[in-house]
Amino acid sequence: MTTTTLAVLVPLLPFLGAAAGLLLGRTSPGFVRPLAVLPPLASLVLAVTVAVRQGGGQAIDAHTELTPTGSVPIELALHIDGFAALVAVLVGVVATCVQIYSTGYLRDDPRYPSYAALVSLFTSAMLLVVYSGDLMVLLVGWEIMGICSYFLVGHYWETPEARAASLKAFLVTKLGDVPFLIGLFALATDAGSFRITSVLGTVASGGLHHPTLVALLLLAGVAGKSALFPLHTWLPDAMAGPTPVSALIHAATMVAAGIYFVARLLPVFQASSAAMVVLAVMAGVTMAGSGLAALAQDDIKRVLAYSTIGQLGYMAGALAVGDRGAAVFHLLAHGAFKALLFLAAGVVIHASGTNSLAVMSRMKGLRNRVPDAYWTMTVALLALAAIPPFSGFFSKEAVLGAAEHVATGHTEQAPGAAGWIVLITGMVTAVLTAAYATRLWLLAFHGQGTEAPDHGRQPVTMTAVLWVLAVPSLAFGLAYGPLPDWFDGRDLTPVLTTSVLGTGLALVGVVITYGAWRHTTAMALCVPLGAVAAHPDADAGLVEAEAIASHEPAFGDVAYVPDPADPGRLLLGPLHRHAAVGFHLDAVYHALFVRPVQAGAQLVRFLDREVVDTYVRGAGALPRWLGAAVRRAQTGNVQTYVSALLAGTVVLVVAAVLVATGA
Repeated sequence: MTTTTLAVLVPLLPFLGAAAGLLLGRTSPGFVRPLAVLPPLASLVLAVTVAVRQGGGQAIDAHTELTPTGSVPIELALHIDGFAALVAVLVGVVATCVQIYSTGYLRDDPRYPSYAALVSLFTSAMLLVVYSGDLMVLLVGWEIMGICSYFLVGHYWETPEARAASLKAFLVTKLGDVPFLIGLFALATDAGSFRITSVLGTVASGGLHHPTLVALLLLAGVAGKSALFPLHTWLPDAMAGPTPVSALIHAATMVAAGIYFVARLLPVFQASSAAMVVLAVMAGVTMAGSGLAALAQDDIKRVLAYSTIGQLGYMAGALAVGDRGAAVFHLLAHGAFKALLFLAAGVVIHASGTNSLAVMSRMKGLRNRVPDAYWTMTVALLALAAIPPFSGFFSKEAVLGAAEHVATGHTEQAPGAAGWIVLITGMVTAVLTAAYATRLWLLAFHGQGTEAPDHGRQPVTMTAVLWVLAVPSLAFGLAYGPLPDWFDGRDLTPVLTTSVLGTGLALVGVVITYGAWRHTTAMALCVPLGAVAAHPDADAGLVEAEAIASHEPAFGDVAYVPDPADPGRLLLGPLHRHAAVGFHLDAVYHALFVRPVQAGAQLVRFLDREVVDTYVRGAGALPRWLGAAVRRAQTGNVQTYVSALLAGTVVLVVAAVLVATGA
């Protein structure tokens, strides 16, 4: 079988699995789990085969015209280079692990069949984006992921949080997709084709007429899909969905799509220095802001959500300095340890019955209840904090090293200002990342208080997956050695300066956070049950636990809320309450967009009711009045008709006499 045929089957198999799952989910429930697991597993095997055959060498290109358009052709095209081959493998690994994990995590969920089918469709759409060589076909996968995220985030639609989160995710990403679509049409107009190879050839020959405008339009869509500032606000709220969905979105689909798109079309953005600086600013604000916000969150999943936003900032920073090898390297490493973090968090939520770190911090011995989650999550947090020799260290240092090269003028593939922005904010974020990772680990697994509830061992389908993902979280960072061809031949060896400085800053973050935790442990505050809602900093954080673990008893007869014992509160000081709500960006959007739209809607409603309806009612009233007048005249009384006839005759005779006399 040719490599092209295998590549076509990679996105096709999960799509067929999704279709079969939707058709057979209700009539043949015994087929649901095999249809959920086997297609993405087979797709993974084929993706690995394609990657081996591609070997990081010459890109695999194939195309056929879908239909004549009379202008710019739309083609079903494949363009598989080293980046595409590796990212497809990542998508296959994470999707397979998520599907296996979900068979245990959602084993009692009545909507599991539709959930599993949507996850497979989500996977197929991302693989289509990865392998597609035509921008219009890529857009199809891009939009399918958007609708899949809407349904999966809103899986627990009974809760208002899930409904609001799914709607917010859909609208915010669509806000970016509108200029993104315009940018794609502008790009294709200049290139005369939607083929990626043709677009890149046009850029290389200087045929792009408005590079800055096109790049900025495309960046709007990337910011929405990959949760970059200022369109990142949907991602923390999307945690209302099932934890496996969070793992899929954060590790291998949706948010990875925007970064991958920029990596694939990087020369388009490099054609505009202004666009590269804008991307660097977006990356810098995303990194630093999300790090501060993560340090103030109480919900364990929201901490990880802001963590994802920060790591996406690192990837965008690598692209802003013109190094797509470092960006994709960090994308792959992050995909492994972030999927592990979310799936391990799911185990912890199941065991504790809550998402709240404040509650977990009062549970003694939780790590002994979930030893698999404890050890694997420790590995993933070390990778997240970029502590050597874990994978995150190597990939993050590749980003910082690339920024340092641009900032110091060793390479001119991006403006020097972009290099300095990414380098400085990247170093600051290294401290913040290590701090919130340490805080999460301490609060979740080293609590003091009542003994943690014992609900028995978690299903093996959940714990086995954790150890599978722990391997790349620990060792994938070493891939910079044997896999240079897949990264444009880029030497990803850590740079001594940034490695020492970055690791030193990360260790500073760990030590400071640990010291703050030790200092505040004795200040733990216990409040009566019911005070959670009244506390100004209380986080809902229990939506999913209530939805999927209602069989688990509540933790004792008291509830706990964030208090001065939280090291994040001590470290952030007065900034804490602002960071906890994402620096009020949602409130800003509400004032700038929601209120004007609501006011406009009220104005339109007023005009419709008081102006348009008045004309409509008037147009109906006039014939009604005329009809009433005619109806009164047409009484059916013959005497009345004769009298009117005689009166009319007299009037006519008189009028005739007057006219004749006047004449």
